[in-house]
Amino acid sequence: MSTAQNPPLAIAFMLSATAFIAATTLLAKALGTDTLGAPLNAFQISNGRYIFALIALLIFAAITRPKIIAPKVKLHVARALFGWLGVTLMFAAASKIPLSDATTISFLNPVFAMILAIPLLGEKVGPVRWSAAVIALVGALVLLRPGAGSLQIGALLALGSAAILGTEIIVLKHLSKGEGVFQILLFSNAIGTVLSLGPAAWVFTPPTPHQWAALVAIGLIMASAQVCFVNALKRADASFIVPFSYATLLFATLYDALIFRTLPDTISVLGAAIIIAGAALLAWREGRIKASSDSRS
Repeated sequence: MSTAQNPPLAIAFMLSATAFIAATTLLAKALGTDTLGAPLNAFQISNGRYIFALIALLIFAAITRPKIIAPKVKLHVARALFGWLGVTLMFAAASKIPLSDATTISFLNPVFAMILAIPLLGEKVGPVRWSAAVIALVGALVLLRPGAGSLQIGALLALGSAAILGTEIIVLKHLSKGEGVFQILLFSNAIGTVLSLGPAAWVFTPPTPHQWAALVAIGLIMASAQVCFVNALKRADASFIVPFSYATLLFATLYDALIFRTLPDTISVLGAAIIIAGAALLAWREGRIKASSDSRS
């Protein structure tokens, strides 16, 4: 049975999701710097994110006993691999650059997904979507600060994360055609936990009590963010609700200012504005395409 449309509730869910997502990046930055103790490696942080998110999902599964169908194992492994690599790079980037910059560059995920959909899904891309992609990539170039003498390593890490997570979106499109959201999340976090164990063990540093608390919080908050995001999409059209996901940047900037006393400079604001403009144009165009397709069906 479909969920009744409720735009105000959808907005509340999406804003909650953005606050949670920004919080996980904040915690990753705290763990990757000396804020809570000796800095932890990004591989160890992402492993903690997967372990504790998986625990939360398993508890939920034990209570609700959802129906599990035969999974597409190869696609799940591919999705988990890209997700783990992308998340790890994002956590590494968050420890080196302002949260606002790392978050803004993450908005390139759908742009890379659109580009990759051409060879991988055989999709055709028109001039409006190409224009949106070019605009967003120009914004990324601004955030890379090439005129500063050297490219920002943190921005490069975030850019790599966006490209890899864009690939994950392509795999997710295949998975979502035959499997439910909870099953995808469950297998993704289970496989991600296994994939991340080896690298995490290689760089393992005993966490302080505060770091353990932050690792647990990352997993639980990320699981909460995913639940809120899915519920938002169920209660409103994607073309209406997705633009509210840009509030992640506002929360990231607020957290960075309150905790790390870091405010975005002029270049950060300019790059963010350009990327959001491109991403918003792409989201608008995707909404128009879907609406046109629905009206013909």
